Amino acid sequence: MIIKSKAPLRIGLAGGGTDVSPYSDLYGGSILNATINKYAYATLEPLNNDSIELQSIDKKINLIYASSISLEADGNLDLLKGVYNRIVKDFTQKPLSFRLTTYVDAPAGSGLGSSSTLVVAILGAFVEWLNIPLGEYDIAHLAFEIERIDLNMAGGRQDHYAATFGGFNFMEFYKDDKVIVNPLRIKRKYITELQNNLVLFYTGTSRNSSDIINLQSKNIVNKNYDAIEATHKLKEQSVKMKEALLMGKLDLIGQILHASWENKKQMAQGISNPEIEAIHKVAMDAGANGGKISGAGGGGFIFFYCPGNTRFKVIEALKTFDSRVENYEFTAGGLYTYTI
Repeated sequence: MIIKSKAPLRIGLAGGGTDVSPYSDLYGGSILNATINKYAYATLEPLNNDSIELQSIDKKINLIYASSISLEADGNLDLLKGVYNRIVKDFTQKPLSFRLTTYVDAPAGSGLGSSSTLVVAILGAFVEWLNIPLGEYDIAHLAFEIERIDLNMAGGRQDHYAATFGGFNFMEFYKDDKVIVNPLRIKRKYITELQNNLVLFYTGTSRNSSDIINLQSKNIVNKNYDAIEATHKLKEQSVKMKEALLMGKLDLIGQILHASWENKKQMAQGISNPEIEAIHKVAMDAGANGGKISGAGGGGFIFFYCPGNTRFKVIEALKTFDSRVENYEFTAGGLYTYTI
């Protein structure tokens, strides 16, 4: 028996950062994101030799342990260990023996939610294997607790829900970890046009999002007026983005992205840097009318809205930089698991 699982990565179109505590607890947050056809994969093979094998293909790490009720989080494949530890604690109360193999289509620190998506994929594989009765909200919330509480990794809530539910979603975040996921019924032609006009560009650098997110949270705790007001505006822009997509007012998307980027940079230091600003300027000069970093900032992927027929000029202009435009498609599906 082999259990396989995959969960999609996402682009954060608007509202990013409003899902992070303490802002979401104090004011409530909202985000609009969409999943794409890049995935985190997990393969689970039950063993009967009292061992646990953890393999990360993309990181080229292979670890073997004696089967036990807990694996120490020591900086090596901690996401894999964190999921296992929680599964034992909450559901089996006894050690398991298995081989777990993972792969992610984007590097850590890409801004596409790769770490959280991997947690969802791994958790989905265990849920499938052990036939644990968890629904979509349960899986997303448990994945959030494993990464943010058990492993104490800084970040928000959106990625776990995006990976679990899939598609275009308008998400609302409240205190006490309450989340409401609102799937959006966007006309296919609007999605197709958005996909055509939205250019996804990898900056060539990854970053530690925890540092930026910790600064962002600190600014809220310290009642930094500029940071709080900027975050309020980001929340408002998520609503504007939802309306633009549902009503087919795609000509507004570039404006919303531009405003979001200017506000996002007010949340914390390190969100932008000279290299990102240079990339942004080249794309805008070539015809884009808005763009921003996907994720916390500091590196990873940046995307631009290119109205009309300008995407080709923007892509050509971005060849100035030693990186790449990433091909992608929006996807409607979320977490998917099966057994063979």
